[in-house]
Amino acid sequence: MTKPANFPLLHTARTLLPGVGLCVALTAAAYALQSVEVLIFGKAWLEALVLAILLGTCVRSLWSPDAGWQAGICFSARTLLEISVVLLGVSISAASVVSLGPVLLVGIAAVVAAAILVSFGIGTLLGLPPRMALLVACGNAICGNSAIAAVAPVIRADAKDVAASIAFTAVLGVVVVLGLPVLGLAAGMTGLSFGIFAGMMVYAVPQVLAATVPLGTLAVQMGTVVKLVRVLMLGPVCFVLSLLAPKLLPEQPDGSAITAGPAPTKRASFAQFVPWFILGFLALMLCRTFGLVPAGWIAPINQVATVLTVISMAALGLGVDARTVTRAGGRVTTAVVLSLAGLGVLSLLLLDVVHLQ
Repeated sequence: MTKPANFPLLHTARTLLPGVGLCVALTAAAYALQSVEVLIFGKAWLEALVLAILLGTCVRSLWSPDAGWQAGICFSARTLLEISVVLLGVSISAASVVSLGPVLLVGIAAVVAAAILVSFGIGTLLGLPPRMALLVACGNAICGNSAIAAVAPVIRADAKDVAASIAFTAVLGVVVVLGLPVLGLAAGMTGLSFGIFAGMMVYAVPQVLAATVPLGTLAVQMGTVVKLVRVLMLGPVCFVLSLLAPKLLPEQPDGSAITAGPAPTKRASFAQFVPWFILGFLALMLCRTFGLVPAGWIAPINQVATVLTVISMAALGLGVDARTVTRAGGRVTTAVVLSLAGLGVLSLLLLDVVHLQ
């Protein structure tokens, strides 16, 4: 008797089920806690997205999921997150991007470039190897792990430097998501100004949701658009580094090739610079702009995107081990924190230039 044609799909589903189920359970707990907050205080001080991260981190601190859970957790943290970003495109029209104006668009590019230079200088002064200083700089200035992974083969970075940079980014990214709303509310920032500020500070595109939801819909929309513009800087940055790195960076001590990716002479794929979910987001944004998405679909799609994001935030929490901070080393920790502070100062200057602070 032959096996059913869909057996591979069923096998994949069984593999993903434990981890996805755990993330869904944490998501349900996060929404329940949010409801309790509303019942007691009349409002939710911590949104479900943030609570999901905290719950996931707490679980990870008490218990390390084995391999049987990891496939589903990784699927939730990455694939569901990317799907939620695509769906978010329905809520934004091209007009909102154009409304940023040339000053802000040029300002975002200028801040990214300046942040890379400042961060690289900080890392160098603290004694980090040039390639690791550049990984930290690009991760902070553009989009965290994605930027680190894309830049690593271009500059022939050592795999250990890549691992240390990514490990710390995972922890600090959660700290940024949790801390930014508190800072924005304390400073009395408007949804527009905070959206721009958060879009410049948060590492990953989907994390913009968790950081901006407490300050309203306008903050979410502006934060997402600004972050997408920032992510699109990855292509030009990698191109420039591919030209400059061979001349400016010294050879590895052992003369070996990079172990974290392909050699820089290999042509990088378009998808390496522009992830599929960014293209999906842009496609749905254009559909919204040209009226191809019925108005009655927008709210339900946004709700689905939000739930998927909360599930992903739970998975993100399950992947955070605070001990990675100590393993990354004091110099790396200091370099990343100071670089992020520098990016914050540059972002505030950008708000001042466009008169939104």
